[in-house]
Amino acid sequence: MPTHCKHDHSELLGRIKGEMPTDELLSDLADLYKIFGDSTRIKIMFALYEEEMCVCAISELLGMTQSAISHQLKVLKDAKLVANRRDGKTIYYRLSDDHVKSIIAQGFDHLLEEQDYY
Repeated sequence: MPTHCKHDHSELLGRIKGEMPTDELLSDLADLYKIFGDSTRIKIMFALYEEEMCVCAISELLGMTQSAISHQLKVLKDAKLVANRRDGKTIYYRLSDDHVKSIIAQGFDHLLEEQDYY
């Protein structure tokens, strides 16, 4: 059972409520972060962090089948986290933009910062 606070939070709550995104946008954000919750997809994004790669190179790097990599790349592409370009019959994948790089980099920074405390 919640305790009742004797403070007046009306100004704070009004301000925050006015800045809150819609439920639909917050749900989309939650769905985006779910994509980062798969270690294979994280490995693929990390592999693409510095350099674009084709499916066969990613599958060789990660020791997985090209089919498994292609499936995860489709999920990442559908979420606009990776983009691709065609060169003849080969398709090269890369992180879609600097925002994706920033999300990955900040996640690592957070993990490494946490390690300093142990």
